[in-house]
Amino acid sequence: MGDNSVNLASLIGSRICHDLISPIGAISNGLELLDLTGGVEGPEMELISDSVGNAGARIQFFRIAYGAVGPQMMGHTEVSGLLNDLNQGGRILVQWTPREAQSRAEVRLAFLALQCLETAMPYGGVIEICSSGGHWSATGTADKLNVDEKLWKMAGGVEITPSLVQFALLPVAAADLGRKVTMDHDTGTITLRF
Repeated sequence: MGDNSVNLASLIGSRICHDLISPIGAISNGLELLDLTGGVEGPEMELISDSVGNAGARIQFFRIAYGAVGPQMMGHTEVSGLLNDLNQGGRILVQWTPREAQSRAEVRLAFLALQCLETAMPYGGVIEICSSGGHWSATGTADKLNVDEKLWKMAGGVEITPSLVQFALLPVAAADLGRKVTMDHDTGTITLRF
C-alpha cells in the first residue's frame, strides 16, 4: 500500500494472524484426535469444536482483509468455503458469485466491503458479492437496515473505533487499486461498488 502507516498496519495484521493460526490448528488437531479415540463426547465437545472452527475461519478472514497483500490468486471454492465456515449458524448468509480465481487484493476489498455491510445489518440478511469486467459490487439485503450516513460517507466528525476500522481501510485499499468506493441504499438494500 502507498501509505507507510497503512502498510505497517497490514504487516502487523499478517503477523498476528500468522502467529494465531498455529495454536488454533493445534487445538483443532487435538480435538480430532480426542474424537477418534472416543475419549470425550457430548455437547461440551461440540461447543469447543465449533468455537475452534469459527476462530480459525475468522483468523483466515482477518488475514486476507487486514493483512499484507501479495500476488496470490484465490479460487471460488477457497473463498466461498471460508465465507461458509465464517458465517455458519450466523444471521448473515454470504453469496460469493465470482466463479473465476480472483487476486488477493480484490478479495481483500470484497471482505472489507462485507464487514462494512454487516454493520448496517444488525438483524441479519443476505450479502451478495459480484464481479464483472473488473467492477465489483457487494449488496446487502435485509428487512431492517441501520445506515449511519456520516459513517458511510466517511464524513468528518465520525470517530473510527476498532469495530469500524473497515470503513477507514476500504477506501485506502480501493485507491491502491485505482478504484473509488461508492454506496447507495434504499429501504431494504445497501450496495457498495468499487
